[in-house]
Amino acid sequence: MVASRISARCYQIIFLLFVLALARLAYSQAGLEAHRSWDFSVWAAGETGEEHLNSFSEAQIFSTGMFAGKILTGEVGRGWRRGRFEYGINIIPVFRQVRPQSIYGGGVEPVILRWNSSLYAARVDPYIELAGGAIRTNTNLPTGNTSSFNFTARGGGGIQIFTRPRRSIDIACRWSHVSNANLGVKNPEFNGIQVSVGYHWFK
Repeated sequence: MVASRISARCYQIIFLLFVLALARLAYSQAGLEAHRSWDFSVWAAGETGEEHLNSFSEAQIFSTGMFAGKILTGEVGRGWRRGRFEYGINIIPVFRQVRPQSIYGGGVEPVILRWNSSLYAARVDPYIELAGGAIRTNTNLPTGNTSSFNFTARGGGGIQIFTRPRRSIDIACRWSHVSNANLGVKNPEFNGIQVSVGYHWFK
């Protein structure tokens, strides 16, 4: 119940930010991302969620990583649906669970599908994305007769706040899922909300 309320609140905030962007409709044809094709960033994220118990504060995870993305299309679509499609990957050298136990590891997200909106307000540019990958940890995650190798899935969105024409700060909120797809005897899941902050360079 608590998890669903927080998840709903997170998506309400993203929707509000998107509406604010639409309130000052401006097409990016001559805008901030008109000539970019490559997208590189470093980021840090924190997430909280549930594993064995029905408690959204049961487990907390901290991670950092490096992102590389390639803009695959020009502007497509019409009106508020207009945007660019981007494919990316994440390398995650730091994956650390601090509660309910101390676990560390790393991973990769080889599939990140991002839709960058062609509408922005001032220096704010919204996006939505889906991502999938895997992580390896020093012990089973979650605890118990599970697995030290897990698959990950994320979905959500965020905003790019451009500090310069080819530099931006990225703030995002996503639903996050971790499970072993029955590689272990048991397959409990981590489900939670992730909040991240990143810094981007566009080429």
